[in-house]
Amino acid sequence: MKKLLTLTALVLTAQASAATLTVWNHFTDASEVAWLQAQTAAYTKASGNRVSIVSVPLDQIPDKLIQAAPKGQGPDLIVTLPQDRLGQLAAAGVIEPLDRYLTTRTDLDKTALSAMTYGGKLFGLPMFAESVALIYNKKLVPKAPATWDEFIRAAQANTGNGRYGFLMDLSNAYANYGVFSAYGAYIFKNNAGTLNVKDVGVGNAGAQKALSLLNDLRYKYNLVPEGVSADAAKGAFVDGRLAMFITGPWDVGDIRKAGIDFGITSLPTPPGASGKWSPFVGVQGVIMNAYSKNKVAASGLARSLVTRASQTGFNQAGGRIPVSLAARTQLKSNAVVQGFGKTISAGTPMPNVPQMGSIWGPWGNAVAQAVQKPGPDYRAILDAAMKEINGSIK
Repeated sequence: MKKLLTLTALVLTAQASAATLTVWNHFTDASEVAWLQAQTAAYTKASGNRVSIVSVPLDQIPDKLIQAAPKGQGPDLIVTLPQDRLGQLAAAGVIEPLDRYLTTRTDLDKTALSAMTYGGKLFGLPMFAESVALIYNKKLVPKAPATWDEFIRAAQANTGNGRYGFLMDLSNAYANYGVFSAYGAYIFKNNAGTLNVKDVGVGNAGAQKALSLLNDLRYKYNLVPEGVSADAAKGAFVDGRLAMFITGPWDVGDIRKAGIDFGITSLPTPPGASGKWSPFVGVQGVIMNAYSKNKVAASGLARSLVTRASQTGFNQAGGRIPVSLAARTQLKSNAVVQGFGKTISAGTPMPNVPQMGSIWGPWGNAVAQAVQKPGPDYRAILDAAMKEINGSIK
């Protein structure tokens, strides 16, 4: 009888001290929502802590958090948030550094961890990532081109008679960042996890070479006609009229529906480049409210969402590319995970500082202007962009 009373007391004590966590979530895919519900149910069973999931549109989360958190009305966790809002939220003091809550980092992709780091501190546990890659039709290009010469030969051999060898939106700065990085250009200099917003590298000599190469794809190699958009390139690919194009995981569903036998690889190193093609990487991770009263409990749920098993299940639910290396290994037969996993690991995290807002417009205009006619004055184009960027950042 005494043992029974002791056991009952322990249960009642545990129930009394159990936390109720609030999680903001923006998933709209029913399978991904079901995955999150299953994960939180498992967490509740293991910990005794209850979880309330609240649906909030992604574009509303940052402002709502800034307004609600200091009043004690915000969530404990956000599942998930893109890294490009970390700087704004960290500066507002509403998100919690998670370094001390993460017991090990060895299983998480280093690029993804870097993306979730701001000011040298880890502000989110990365859960999934995306980047662009070179997608090729195996019927037209049986083997992935390993060198730039192989890429150009394959593209030109498939150009003509209603077919195209390679297409992309040459004016899209985001999709073309990998070319800039290959030539040594960069957005902000990264110093051990801290971005120096006063050191902008999209106007350096490497950027000039990158613009020249993009121009060559249209006017020297005669591969990309004027006016090609990302949608036009995808349309040609799913119709079987295009051999290769650059896109991300978001187009895989349509490619599969079209029955195209495709492969995923990196764009080969451009001629004369000092480094390899390293595309922008976007990462979404689990964020903790700095004002949460349940940080220990919330950190336990956050860690459970980035494990091998969780990320494998999330991929199977909605196709997202995991950042758990063990999950990628478990999904080794998944060509999409393996292909994009490699480009993500070799990629460059998209800057997560507010000053990135000063870059997109001028840089994007420079890229678009550089491919409008053969051999423009790249230096003048970049100087004008840098003048606008530096003036805005100051």
